[in-house]
Amino acid sequence: MQKYGELLRTLLEKRGITSEAEAEIFLNPSYKRDLHDPFLMRDIEKACIRLFEAIDAKEKIVIYADYDCDGIPGAVILNDLFREINYKNYEVYIPQRNSEGYGLNLEALKIFAKSGVKLLITVDLGITAVDEVAQAEVDGIDVIITDHHLPRQSTSGGGFAAFDLPRAYAILNPKTDEYPEKMLCGAGVVFKFAQGFLKKYGEFFKVKEGTEKWMLDMAGLATLSDMVPLTGENRAIAYFGMKVLKKSPRPGLQKLLAKMNIDQRHISPDDMGFMVTPRLNAASRMDNPMRAFELLATNDEVEGGMLADHLSNINDERKTIVTSIMREVHKKLETYEHKEVMVIGNPKWRVGILGLVAGKICDQHQKPVFVWGKDENDCIKGSCRSDGSVSVVELMTATRESFLEFGGHELAGGFTVHSEKIHFLEEALSLNFKKVKREKPDSISNHDMKLILEHVHMKNWKEIEKLEPFGFGNPKPIFLFENVNIDNIKKFGKNGSGEHLEITFSDASERYKKAKAVSFFSNVDSFQNKLEESLKVNLLATFDLSRFRGREELRLRIEDII
Repeated sequence: MQKYGELLRTLLEKRGITSEAEAEIFLNPSYKRDLHDPFLMRDIEKACIRLFEAIDAKEKIVIYADYDCDGIPGAVILNDLFREINYKNYEVYIPQRNSEGYGLNLEALKIFAKSGVKLLITVDLGITAVDEVAQAEVDGIDVIITDHHLPRQSTSGGGFAAFDLPRAYAILNPKTDEYPEKMLCGAGVVFKFAQGFLKKYGEFFKVKEGTEKWMLDMAGLATLSDMVPLTGENRAIAYFGMKVLKKSPRPGLQKLLAKMNIDQRHISPDDMGFMVTPRLNAASRMDNPMRAFELLATNDEVEGGMLADHLSNINDERKTIVTSIMREVHKKLETYEHKEVMVIGNPKWRVGILGLVAGKICDQHQKPVFVWGKDENDCIKGSCRSDGSVSVVELMTATRESFLEFGGHELAGGFTVHSEKIHFLEEALSLNFKKVKREKPDSISNHDMKLILEHVHMKNWKEIEKLEPFGFGNPKPIFLFENVNIDNIKKFGKNGSGEHLEITFSDASERYKKAKAVSFFSNVDSFQNKLEESLKVNLLATFDLSRFRGREELRLRIEDII
């Protein structure tokens, strides 16, 4: 490890990388070495053969994808594949978030059967759809499931029998077989399917070798959006995905980036996570998820421009609604008796945006939050977020009698509640919280290494940058700057909103080094102590290279001020 400087070496060791061989693999991903053979996935041979047979027989195919920023890019990958082999007898179906909800639904399957569909390929869903797949089979539709979610547990014996799997024609899901990378996202699984199909039949369809690499922009986008760990094969997919995104020829994507003043050549994972993904997700939250698919799939510049404008407009509308709900939340909380878990809701609140509301409340109050509304079918549904003190799935499992349905990950989830139990939900969750809570790490100990402000320069950023792409499982390194002085506090924001902070810090060294830092969607009361000029503090921050309006500026992004 001596070939690396102290900064990079320390950051690698923090990630459990202690040898030069491991470091070389991590720092220099290889397409050939780091992407596994797709045929290691159980059923992929079977799936490829069935798809070839369907194409050969000119059968009608449906791509049935989830409505989020994993399912939609996955659908685009299959759409790209069909375009490459010049197959036209297919359609893309993405259910409406608010009226149909997540997953396969029987009504849609009935329509497919009547229209003569013979093959259905799921994207980012289907592994728990036991009844729906059985119905499809009855109706003469073969189903290929591509998914990455956990299947239902079975009460029967061990091995694969421990899962209650749908009787699909083929199941592509690394969590149900021996595939080496268990944590692929939904679009990642679809990419492996496309990769395998072209490996087996690419020559037959006269498709140029390596064509699937152009689909990595979508696999990378989904991998970064879906919060899967950026290690192993996922790191390679995200790494090469970012390279393809920087030169992707997709007109809709180009128009969307231009709309946000993002230079495609310098697009970053942060741009994808904070700018692109919310606009794509706005389609399902506020309108029709097909608009997001059409934006990513279109080859037409005019259509791409119109869709980019549309998604930007409905995202602005989404922000307005979230702001309005947050005002209502703050008013409700004025008389709120604080419990261990917060439950808040209103039948009028739009279900599709409640995850965003829950996230904001959780950040502000640092406790688990459950937010509910009513969907178009008059069902009480909601989203929950955790501050790290508990797994929301564990908490909901312990309180399962209150829910009709629930699911998710440790820090985020969704639920449906019995209408007669919604008013008792907070009490039930707070009671069970004590049983399943865990210790939260002290924020001041949550850093990679100590630096001084003098170390905030481009040479060090270039070292840090070698660890990109950052995301879940490979977070941006957090640095501790001890005993720094707040010199200046300035508010900024779009149209003078003042919703963000820019703070200039200085240290007590002889060189009196200064550094600028930003904190988005915060104010002087957002931290442990109220911020004021001349206050001495400990600063936790990441390096942040801003290219706003073409001007390059290295600054810090504030994680916490203590």
